[in-house]
Parts: sequence; C-alpha cells; structure tokens
Amino acid sequence: MTLNNTTIFKQACLINGDWMTTSDRLDVTNPASNEVIATVPNIDGDTINKAVDAAEAAFKLWRKVPAPERGEIVRRWHDLIVAHTDVLAEIMCCEQGKPLSEAKGEIAYAASYVKWFAEEAMRINGEILPGAAAGTHIRVSREPVGVCAAITPWNFPAAMITRKVAPALAAGCAIIVKPASQTPLTALALGELGIRAGIPKGVLQVVTGKASVIGDALCKNTKVRKLSFTGSTEVGSHLMAQCSHDVKKLSLELGGNAPFIVFDDADIDRAVEGLLKAKFRNAGQTCISPNRVYVHNAVIETFQTKLVAKVNALKVGNGLDDGVDIGPLIDAPAVDKVIEHVENALRNGAKLLAGGQRLAFGSNWYAPTVLTDVSATAQCACEETFGPLVPIIPFASEEQVIGYANDTPFGLAAYFYTDNLHRAQRVVDEIESGMVGINTGVISAANAPFGGVKASGLGREGAHVGIEEYLEMKYQCYAMKNL
Repeated sequence: MTLNNTTIFKQACLINGDWMTTSDRLDVTNPASNEVIATVPNIDGDTINKAVDAAEAAFKLWRKVPAPERGEIVRRWHDLIVAHTDVLAEIMCCEQGKPLSEAKGEIAYAASYVKWFAEEAMRINGEILPGAAAGTHIRVSREPVGVCAAITPWNFPAAMITRKVAPALAAGCAIIVKPASQTPLTALALGELGIRAGIPKGVLQVVTGKASVIGDALCKNTKVRKLSFTGSTEVGSHLMAQCSHDVKKLSLELGGNAPFIVFDDADIDRAVEGLLKAKFRNAGQTCISPNRVYVHNAVIETFQTKLVAKVNALKVGNGLDDGVDIGPLIDAPAVDKVIEHVENALRNGAKLLAGGQRLAFGSNWYAPTVLTDVSATAQCACEETFGPLVPIIPFASEEQVIGYANDTPFGLAAYFYTDNLHRAQRVVDEIESGMVGINTGVISAANAPFGGVKASGLGREGAHVGIEEYLEMKYQCYAMKNL
C-alpha cells in the first residue's frame, strides 16, 4: 500500500477544523517490518490548551444543534467510515499489524457504534416526577457534560475511538481525541472523514504527541469536564488522580485477566473454536482476551489435543498477505513479556504443547503458544499477558474453579462452557466480572454495555447507557401558584 496515495491519510493534527503540523515529529512504524511509514506532530501542552479553548467555543454552538440534526451528521460519519472500509483497514494493518481481514472486521465494529449512537441522539429523554409537596412539579432533564477528552490505545485504533466519540457527539459534547502514538493514522483518517461528514470545526479534534504531556494538559485544564480512557489500570489510576482536582467525570476501561472455563459437560469442539476466536484475535492483544484457561480434569486431554491441532494450523505472517490469521505483536517489549510468562510457567512445572519461541520474521514476532499443567499461581495466571499464549490450568470442581476465576483484582470479562443450564446460572451469579460469555467467545456489540468491575474500570461503553456517560442530569423543582 502507498499511504500517500490515500486521500484520508494524514500526518498532521486536526485542531479547530484545520490540519496543523510541527517540526517536532514522532515516527510511526509498521510492527511487521519495523519500517517507518509516517511521522506525526509531537505537540506541546500550550497547543492542547488552544484545542480545549476551541472545543469550548464549539461546544456552546454544537449543544444547541437539534438532536435530529446532530444524529444525521453522526450518521453521515458512519456512512463514510463504511464506504472507506478497505482504505481504513489497510492503514490500520500497516500501523498496528493485525491481519487485513481482521482490520476490516474492526472497521465494521467501529462503525456499528457510530450508527447506534447516531440513533441514540433522538432518545435523550427526561422525566416528570411527582412533586414532594403540594403545588410542586419535578422535572429531570439531561444535558451534555461539556468538553470531553478521549485517550485511546493502540490495539483497536478505530473501535476504541468511535465508542467514545460517537456518544459524545450525539449527546452534544465537543471532544478531543488523543490516539496511541503507535497507531495515530487510523484516528487521523477518522477525523478527516468527520470533516467530510459535516462535523463542525472544534467539535471533533485529533491530537498527537507524547501521552504524558497531552494527558497532563487535558487533566489539568478545568474546561475539560469529562475524560474517557482505555488502557492499563496503572495509567488509568494515575489519570483518575490527576482529574480529582476539579472532579471531572470519568469513564475508565482498564486491564483484564479473563478466565475461560471448560466444564466436564461442555461441548468441547465449540469450546475450542470459542477459545481460538477470543484468544488469538489481534495476536492476543485485547483487553477481553482469555488470559487463564481452566479445563476440567475429565476433559482436559481431549480439549488440549483438539486445541493444539487448531493452533498449529494458524498462519502467522504479514497482515497484508492472504490467509494470515495472526500478525506481529505491537513491539519487542510485548514479545519479551510473553517470553517472561512462558519461561516462568515452565520453571514452575508447565509443559509446552505448541509454539514457545520467537519467529524469524523479526523482533516483534512470537509463535502461538499452548502450555498445560500451568500452576494457578504462575505469572501468566496472575498477570495479563497480552499476547498469543494459552496457559491451561486443570481443575476438579465448580467451587474450585470459581475461586480461581475470582482470585484477581480485575473483573472485565469471563467465559465459560457448559451444557447444564443450572450450572450456567450458578456460575453467572458467582463470577465477578462486568461481562460474561456463556458458550461463546464473542461478546462485544454496540447495543451491549461494555465495561468491568473492580480494578477493570468505571462506566460502560455502548448500549443505551453509553450516552449517559456524556450527559449530566438537571433536577428542576417548580412551585406553582394556586389558581
């Protein structure tokens, strides 16, 4: 792909409707080859404050645009995203590394949130409540929170943006997006499509630069009333503290350590397929990726035999090549973490069934790996690996595996397979997680509330509750004169 021949390819920041550049630049590399494919501005805090001022001015006008008109503009953005699926997917593949087919799937997923919230703009409803005293009436309205900021990760360069931007726009907010420095090109392309859709200047801005500089400026600026962040719990906790000085509204989608449980009465073939889809998407670099795989002793041999055959058949390679199932990891430190987790598990008694080595393609490549007889206290069972590693941990009873599953500070996603309806309900009731997949490894959808409990974050994205994250309630008490 020749990126410069793509009309939505940008190497500048979108600030107040204009494309702004700087002499200070950051390299964007293709993780498949480590080749520099673009450079983007490395802006400073003063520029961020100017963007916030522009957003505040734009918000005062945008909030007054009638909901049907706002929704129609957001819907036009959706249509343009869908129309540019192939180009957006190629940009994403080049900067992030995931297979082209998977990147196209992400664009469709990202667009589904834009469509959903374009329609939700018409459903920002109020309430009329009984008066607490004679002659009084109570009304509750919902109003846009104001200027918002979104800080997004590198693993889903499109979907993590649309899940935040679309509800903000539909609610009547202005929003500044800071994409990950590894993957800013998809975000900038989405910004260009936003301009073409008719989003007014200053309402949607996309800025690039060092996360610490931009995050600090956004958190300190009192004109920013809402921050939405997807990333690690460590960074999310830091941002939460930074936002405390003026009590900004927060949405935090943070780390995970998802259990994947296969009971003795499960459909094994279905469980294997579900694990493949959930675990190896984006080379295991997803926040809801199964991180700990618990398999009942009675079916563990059958399960791992079928799984290993499937894993060995996966094609690893450059995401632009045909038939590729898994691309590179985002960078060499990501591979180092997988290696650390594999070696720790092997030292503590685990057995290697598949993979277990770097690949010859380069520093960012690691083979899809399966371990068995992994200790429940191994590093890969206690920490999020964020890579193509399946650690299989045997268990003997429902009570035991629920204890294993809940023994973590995180609670984003969980999965389990069983054909027993009573067991399914018991496990759902006992598992500590914001989202649970029962006999499926695919749980994300625009009309479902995405988010976790415990150290996995605050708030929800998607569904009808997603737009509430960008609204404030205003209670009004009317005292009526006697007639």
